[in-house]
Amino acid sequence: MAKDVDLSSKEWRDLIFEGKNKDFGAYKLRQGSESRHNKAFFYVLIGLVAVCLLIFGYMKYEAYKTQKAEEEAKAKLEQQQKLAQMEAEKEEEKEEEVEQIEIEEVKPEAPQLATQLMTELLLTDTPKEDNEIKANEDIQKDNSVMSTFTQAGSDDINLIKEHKEEVVQEKPREEKKKEEVFTHVEQMPKFPGGDAELYKFISNNLNYPAMAIENNVQGRVVVQFVVTKDGSIGNVKVVRSVDRDLDNEAIRVCKKLPKFIPGKQNGQPVNVWYTLPVTFKLQN
Repeated sequence: MAKDVDLSSKEWRDLIFEGKNKDFGAYKLRQGSESRHNKAFFYVLIGLVAVCLLIFGYMKYEAYKTQKAEEEAKAKLEQQQKLAQMEAEKEEEKEEEVEQIEIEEVKPEAPQLATQLMTELLLTDTPKEDNEIKANEDIQKDNSVMSTFTQAGSDDINLIKEHKEEVVQEKPREEKKKEEVFTHVEQMPKFPGGDAELYKFISNNLNYPAMAIENNVQGRVVVQFVVTKDGSIGNVKVVRSVDRDLDNEAIRVCKKLPKFIPGKQNGQPVNVWYTLPVTFKLQN
């Protein structure tokens, strides 16, 4: 038998069924086998293409869902930060209204030393006007009159010396300049990896307080802290409270945050206030 013989060809069928009944049975099956094979191959090919399209479409849909969720989370975060920033500014305004003006400490005055003012009136023999003559007559009664003014005080010589040295050596005090903390800068601080990584870190490190779970307490705690020039976190405080346990947990997690990319003003790193909402939500 030659290798190039087509087993599905008409010649091969006629050779096999030579002298046999060709109206039904195996001959008919062999006669339609080529068409069936072609249809089966076509259907399988269509099925494979459909499966590939479904897989590709599903992957695209999942990527779209992920991107949309990230965009919504970013937009929500920006909105929450704006609201939290507005609330923080209102709180600061209230604090500034209530806060008393600090008065510089005044150095106590040195003790007043004892002094005595003495005025001596001398008598003259030459009379002048009548008023002066009468005055001289009154004065002559006691020959001389001493006018004395005494100021009470301390006679301590050491105290006088100290006071003298203090006055001579006194120098103007130098006020220490406090580093300014900005609220808005040209380049705001950023968490490495973006907001998605920031919330991922918070989600992985946040422990829902047991007492809050028992009391079904949930809500959003707004925390504010300073991102320093080197990216470190400091001055963590709650500007919008929900519950003491939730507040403490939010502060604890914020203090664990790694270094940020510091904010910049005029190209220089500066200290910047950063507002972060931390949401506590119980799963049903």
